[in-house]
Amino acid sequence: MKTPQGSREFIDEQVQMLNENPECANAQYNLGVTAMQSGQFEEAIQFFEEAINNSGRMFEACVNLGYIYFKLGNLEQVVEVNKKAVVIEPRYARGFANLGFAYLEMVKTDEAIEALGKAIELNPGIAQAWSNLINAYIQKDALDKAVETGEKMLSVAPDFPLGLNNLAYAYFLKEEFNKAIQYVDRAAELGFAVHPEFIKELERYR
Repeated sequence: MKTPQGSREFIDEQVQMLNENPECANAQYNLGVTAMQSGQFEEAIQFFEEAINNSGRMFEACVNLGYIYFKLGNLEQVVEVNKKAVVIEPRYARGFANLGFAYLEMVKTDEAIEALGKAIELNPGIAQAWSNLINAYIQKDALDKAVETGEKMLSVAPDFPLGLNNLAYAYFLKEEFNKAIQYVDRAAELGFAVHPEFIKELERYR
């Protein structure tokens, strides 16, 4: 029977593996995941970096580092480690999706659009990538592309509340208020906390 990940026994097994082989990347990665899940970010960073140094294929460790750096508010590091992930594994859609999100937060819009488009090309099922791409086109003031992206998203993630909200906002900016109301209501039905100011603005067109 497999030892549950994160249990004391599991941690002891990984530590024992490292004692026997200090360059065991799998054990370092596993301990990094355990530390990350416990909120011990500095310890997790150390384990993930060691795993990356000791293995040429640890793209998952790079992406986990990106999550930690995002939590720490270091977007430049988020970009750096996710770039490393997609160099190691060029077909890793999640790495491109994370890279695109970081660029979006940094208002590097063209870079965000390129990375998010690549993520969707590799894996159209990543709803968050579609949603962020809508926002990137809004950020670029390319509203037709924002709406087109949102409508395409509906074919793969019709019930993704954040994406529906973002599509509603794109339609609102295009002054297509009936569509905006349709999608914002659907987002709210699915439990999304629509911004009160957005709801107030749309009330004028109901």
